[in-house]
Amino acid sequence: MGRKRKKRSPEQRDGLLVLNKPSGPTSTACLNDIKHQLKQFKIGHAGTLDPLAEGVLLVLLGQGTKLATYLTGNTKTYSGTFRLGTTTDTLDIQGKVIKECAVDATKEDVEREILFWKELTEQEVPAYSAAKHEGKPLYALAREGKETPVKIKPIVISHVEVLDVRMPETAFRVSCSAGTYIRSLVHSLGLRMGCGAVLTSLNRESSEPFGLDQAHDLEDVLKNPELFPDKVIPMEDTLPHWPRFQLTEQLTGLVKNGAWLQVNNEPGELLAGNLGDRAFLLDHEGNSLALVEAKLQNDKPKWGILRGLWEQD
Repeated sequence: MGRKRKKRSPEQRDGLLVLNKPSGPTSTACLNDIKHQLKQFKIGHAGTLDPLAEGVLLVLLGQGTKLATYLTGNTKTYSGTFRLGTTTDTLDIQGKVIKECAVDATKEDVEREILFWKELTEQEVPAYSAAKHEGKPLYALAREGKETPVKIKPIVISHVEVLDVRMPETAFRVSCSAGTYIRSLVHSLGLRMGCGAVLTSLNRESSEPFGLDQAHDLEDVLKNPELFPDKVIPMEDTLPHWPRFQLTEQLTGLVKNGAWLQVNNEPGELLAGNLGDRAFLLDHEGNSLALVEAKLQNDKPKWGILRGLWEQD
């Protein structure tokens, strides 16, 4: 006997909420507030933020949770501040101070080390992080006083900008690959300078393709539930950087049956594309249908389904 399908809340929305997360609560706590207060019981995110951090948190709702893979991996841009001369166990100002040193560095020294971030291709994952070891988050091991394994991950830093240097505080902006730990960047800078450094504030300005100009404050979202539907970006607009094709009724039926559609080699036409392209398909009524990628099938380029988005009967 199949698993019984959960009843959908009448208030449940499908799509994306660009949330301006406040500094303090965890990302999970913010999602739980939305989940329970606004009855959004099917909810997820596309890239968490540390409690200290504020800014863009992409909250996925209903069918939108199926888009996590395709939004999580995009470039993120942050602005933040750090303090030289202090080291904590969490690598940010909220942690336990484990070392303090005198700072003997010039403004030029600091600027040089910030710009060096662009040369980095990997970083050590912080012990206090949600990365897992044998199924358990590293932060859980650290809180239990257990040794955490050293994990190294590849990163790409695409843009670095020094905003202000007023010793021992410095403000910066950085654009980086998904999953980059900014507090680790700061910590590595402190090690290179020999005095330590700790992240003191962090603001995620964008999680491509969405930015703070589209974000809603958590307090406003929760205090005005009647306006919540208007704040949710519809499914068909959640991947604006992907081409979008609305299909005929016949083609809609084929996709729902798992068929791969022929890639059109005429630019600007329906289903036009090249190998490796990804696209968002709408059904004949304009509803979200599927995410597809142009691949070879029997030596012919066709749109293969990455993720079906239609409601199952």
